[in-house]
Amino acid sequence: MFAGIQEILVLVVIILAIFFVPRMLSKQEKAESSNSLIARNLSLLSGRMRLAVISSLVWPLFAAGYFEPWEKDIFPFLYIGIGPVVCGWSIRWILAGFRKSRPKQR
Repeated sequence: MFAGIQEILVLVVIILAIFFVPRMLSKQEKAESSNSLIARNLSLLSGRMRLAVISSLVWPLFAAGYFEPWEKDIFPFLYIGIGPVVCGWSIRWILAGFRKSRPKQR
């Protein structure tokens, strides 16, 4: 049962390593400036945005644990696990585009 979850976690660790190892190996000055930039950007996130990001990561993990797409049919996992996350972020992206193109009122 946990073999599939372990494979998914290994893939997540590999992906995270691809993003973070080059930064760790770069010069100290660049690492300090990029870390401060990341910290500054993360501190600007509102509570709702942080909740959205974390739930976007946790929801598919719980759905994968429940539906076990590596052993059974993958479509229920795609519809219930990944589908709502993709739809939610797509709607947010579309609404942000409409807000950006709307003329500002005085």
